[in-house]
Amino acid sequence: MPPTILISGALGNVGTEVVKILQTQGYQVRAADINPMALRQRFGEGIDATLFDYARPETFAATFQGIKRMFLMRPPQITNVKKYMFPAIDAAKQAGVEHIVFLSLIGIEQNQRVPHYAVEQYLIASKIPYTFLRCSFFMQNLSTTHRSEIRDHNEIFLPVGRGKTSFIDVRDIGAVAALALTKLGHENKAYALTGSEALDYYQAAEIFSQVLERQIIYRNPSALRFIWREIRKGTPLPFAVVMTWLYSSTRNGMAAQVTQDLQQLTGKPPISLKQYVVDYKNTWK
Repeated sequence: MPPTILISGALGNVGTEVVKILQTQGYQVRAADINPMALRQRFGEGIDATLFDYARPETFAATFQGIKRMFLMRPPQITNVKKYMFPAIDAAKQAGVEHIVFLSLIGIEQNQRVPHYAVEQYLIASKIPYTFLRCSFFMQNLSTTHRSEIRDHNEIFLPVGRGKTSFIDVRDIGAVAALALTKLGHENKAYALTGSEALDYYQAAEIFSQVLERQIIYRNPSALRFIWREIRKGTPLPFAVVMTWLYSSTRNGMAAQVTQDLQQLTGKPPISLKQYVVDYKNTWK
């Protein structure tokens, strides 16, 4: 029997998709996150669910035991990756992990201030074979993080201006992650994963308006106004600042790139933003 594959952040948007795909393909999966009960509720009582918390190193040994391949992501609330993520990577290496697929960020080479860059560099230095999935903006952020502003206020509130984004569906990211975790030939490679079109948020709002049959308006707040609103919503300041860095990069064109990596890897065209809104339509009702 092939070794168990570890999926960290299994309750996240991408982690959930990776677990589901691997389960469907018949692989043994260990789902790791801070709430094992929630993992069993989501994936079934038969899932190998383990408590994994970057802030609790005592959870590392059980998480990595017997693991050769793993999916790694940075929890959004963690900004100090040196303190919290680097020790986990060290523990994974010591436990014998032979390949790490890391959920990274598109354009990371030009945006070295964000935590993803530091994690990439540490993985390279660790000598653990890696695959970097450098993804554009997740469509599903609009049905999770930004759900209430669309559902309750009929607006998209992000400081991006006219900057374009090659939105990508996490279902497509999950497919590539599952491929990299189960097939040889993806070691020490970086893939830039995007959708098939680059849209600004005015165009995105128009797509939402058409599908939801009500007007969705794109607000274009300043960075300070965006941070202030996030803090009022309860977002920790460091997390709000990182979010603003990312959106500032989008404003400057970092997320406008459209690549062919996803289609070349999976053999299928990326899911469009319109199809995503249709599929998740009830989310914003």
